[in-house]
Amino acid sequence: MKTILLMILSTLAVASAELINIDWSQVKPIEEFDHYWARIPKEWQFLRKLTPSRRITGGWAAAPGQFPYQIALLSHFAGATGLCGATVLTDYYILTAAHCVQNAQGGIAIIGAHDRTANEPSQQFLPFEASGIRIHEGYIPTNMRNDIAVVRMNSLIIFSNRIQPVRIPNSIDTRDFAGLTGTVSGFGRTSDSSTAESAVIRFASNPIMAEADCLARWDNNANIIQPQNICLSGEGGRSPCNGDSGGPLTVAEDGRSLQVGIISFGSAAGCSIGMPSVHVRITHFRQWIVDNSDLV
Repeated sequence: MKTILLMILSTLAVASAELINIDWSQVKPIEEFDHYWARIPKEWQFLRKLTPSRRITGGWAAAPGQFPYQIALLSHFAGATGLCGATVLTDYYILTAAHCVQNAQGGIAIIGAHDRTANEPSQQFLPFEASGIRIHEGYIPTNMRNDIAVVRMNSLIIFSNRIQPVRIPNSIDTRDFAGLTGTVSGFGRTSDSSTAESAVIRFASNPIMAEADCLARWDNNANIIQPQNICLSGEGGRSPCNGDSGGPLTVAEDGRSLQVGIISFGSAAGCSIGMPSVHVRITHFRQWIVDNSDLV
C-alpha cells in the first residue's frame, strides 16, 4: 500500500509540473527588487545603475543530477516574481535566505530540475504560501544579519535520484571549514551582457576563507562580516551572483555534499571582481533550523 501511495504522489507531483506555465520573461533575480536595495547605504545606491557581471562567474554547467538538493525558488511579490536558490531540507521544508522570501505572498519551488525551463520528468513544481515562510526573527535587512529562512511546502517532496535532501553539519560540528574547497551552485545569469538567467544549473568552486582574511577584504567592517558568516574566495572571478541568492555553499565530505552556507551577498560593485562572497554559516544557525522545521 505504501509503495502504491508513493507512486500516486509521485505521479501527481510530475503532473503538477506540466500544469504550471511559467512566463520566464516576467521572472527577475531577487537582487533587482526595491526591497533588496533598500538595505544598501545611500552612498552606494549608484551601483544599482551599473551593469556588473551577473552569473555563477567563472563556473561550469552541472551534470544532470549533480546537485539533487538544488531548488529554483520563485517568490511572488506584488506584480512580480523573484528568482533565488534554495535547498531541499526535508520532505516538506526547504532552506533559503531571508531576503529571498521577505514580503513574499507565496511562490513555487522547482525541485529536481537540471534545465528549469524544460519539461523534465524529474521536476516537481511545489507551491508554498506566505503562512509557510519562517524568517529568522532577528533578520536585519540593512546589513543582512540572520539572513536565513525555512519554507514549508504545501505538499510532500517526493525523493528520487534527482531529488534528495541536503546534508548539514551535526550539532557538535564546530569547524570553520577554512581552507576547504567550497562549491556554490544556482541558476544565476550567464554573462555580463545577458538579460536572462541560466536555464541549467551552474557551479563554481574556490577555497573557503578564514573569518579574519574575509574581514580584511571587506575593509575590516565588522558590521558586515561576523562569526555568523562564512566566506568563499572570489579568486579567478569565480563567484555566485544575481539569481543565486539563497542557494547552497557546500564542501565535499565522505564523497557527498555537506551544506555549510547559504548564499547571502557579495560586492555591489560586481561579482567577478574577485571579492569574497558572503554566506550564512549553517553551524551558527543549526538549532534555529531544527526549531523552525521538522528536521531532527
